[in-house]
Amino acid sequence: MMMTRRSFSAALLAGASTSLIGTRATAAPSAPAKAHNIVLVHGLFADGSCWSEVIARLQAADLNVTAVQNPLTTLPEAVAAAQRVLDRQDGPTVLVGHSFSGMIVTEAGVHPQVSALVYVAARAPDAGEDYTALAKTYPTPPASAGIVFDGDEGRLTESAFLHDFAGDLPEAKAKVLYAVQEPFNRALLAGKTTQAAWRSKPSFYAVSTEDRTINPDLERFMAKRMGAKTIELKSSHVSMISHPDEITRLILEAAGQQT
Repeated sequence: MMMTRRSFSAALLAGASTSLIGTRATAAPSAPAKAHNIVLVHGLFADGSCWSEVIARLQAADLNVTAVQNPLTTLPEAVAAAQRVLDRQDGPTVLVGHSFSGMIVTEAGVHPQVSALVYVAARAPDAGEDYTALAKTYPTPPASAGIVFDGDEGRLTESAFLHDFAGDLPEAKAKVLYAVQEPFNRALLAGKTTQAAWRSKPSFYAVSTEDRTINPDLERFMAKRMGAKTIELKSSHVSMISHPDEITRLILEAAGQQT
């Protein structure tokens, strides 16, 4: 059947509308609001002191910074600890997570105070997703072999910590971090997120290209899936310590601050 000019125009408009709807559904979230508050969450094999280098730089930029002491017990308890800190913030807040605490950022990031999310070599699951199953679709990172358990309490051996977790730090500095390593409870690893805050909040991701704790290609996959503004750093898993200037700049961008 021959298409008339009128029917062709109608089809063209319909196609354009469909295209716009598709674009709108997959487009990255809008630019983040200007935020004065930064909340940082640590992951496994660490405590809040792992953010010290970044905290000093953010405070020099006159931002209000809080590092959550993640209890590393269960995912709900870890999320609750972050939520209590978020409840105390006055105004827009950037929520930042390293490593395992990307689970916390993904879940707690739906908090109304959170204006943007920053993932630093971090897990970024979808709602209800089995992160362990996702990770198994990529080569197993070397650090996994260095996890040891005393009953239900897990930690990294010193050798794995120095070479696979913090491999680009001077050994003396890495040993200080190893000394404050906080063991985690086995139950923590079984938790699944029920929310995916990155689907509704502006998101930023720092990939560690030399990561031996989370596979760098898995990090790239998660960053691309969420449509995050992504940077890549030639870094071990602890880029917030070995590359604090770059991580600080990414957080400042997420906070809508001039760098």
